[in-house]
Amino acid sequence: MKRSVVFVAFFAILGVALVALYWSLRRPKAASVSPNAVLNMAADAQRDLSRIPMHFTRLSDDQEIAIGKELASRYATQSRPLTPEEQGLAKYVTRVGQTLAAHAHRHLPYSFTVLPDHNMINAFSLPGGPVYVGEGMLDQMMTEDELAQVLAHEIEHIDHYHAVERVQVEAQLKNLNLDVVGALVQIPFEFWQAGYYKDEEFEADREGMYLAVQSGYSPYGAVDLFERFAKLSNEYVIHAQSPDEELSELAIESLQGYFRSHPLPSERLDRAQRLIAQEHWESRTARRPFRVEYEVHNGEFVK
Repeated sequence: MKRSVVFVAFFAILGVALVALYWSLRRPKAASVSPNAVLNMAADAQRDLSRIPMHFTRLSDDQEIAIGKELASRYATQSRPLTPEEQGLAKYVTRVGQTLAAHAHRHLPYSFTVLPDHNMINAFSLPGGPVYVGEGMLDQMMTEDELAQVLAHEIEHIDHYHAVERVQVEAQLKNLNLDVVGALVQIPFEFWQAGYYKDEEFEADREGMYLAVQSGYSPYGAVDLFERFAKLSNEYVIHAQSPDEELSELAIESLQGYFRSHPLPSERLDRAQRLIAQEHWESRTARRPFRVEYEVHNGEFVK
């Protein structure tokens, strides 16, 4: 009897120690003592405890990077050369993305690709570093800070293992062999455009704001973005309106898919505003203009 009690106590202490060790390895951040901060910590702890089995079977960074590169190469569908304008936009997105990636918790080979489709109002990421953003999403941007929030959100899906855990779950469901990277091409490209669990989306929003601020951007980029999403949701999704046909039917379908796979814009906006108050970021209001710089000499992209 005494021996069984000792074993129970030992494994209980071991479990607490493992959780504490994992928690200590997460990105440190200053958190104010408030009901919101306590609730956030409790929610994170509950989620992390539910994901502990994934931590013990997690792929190495090298494996994750290999999977991401393989998926990116197999999904590459660009069949025409980019226009000078598209090249300028691609370079701009890469510059902002790399500025953010320099402050990411995990040092992975992050890459940033613009999908030249004005009907695609979405962004997504693959395991190991590849980040994609549709030109339709970029069309909605008014400031570089908004772009930074979108890219930071996708970086955090990678940084916090959401993307690679999705691979593990999908591989288990389809009985795919993770040791044979090529088998993962059975996962369709559209799979990555779907959102994550609600708590993972909120985590990517929150950590994305921290990453953007740490990289020198305004947290109000997130506020502006979610306010615009709320307006788009109201105009094109809830009331099914298309004023002046500003968005094509395909773009509206893309937008509807984005909202189906993400939390309500009003929820995301409320959390962003509360985080700004919690971290005392109210003075960080200066935004940078969304500005693509390029030159064309004899029809050739130069800068």
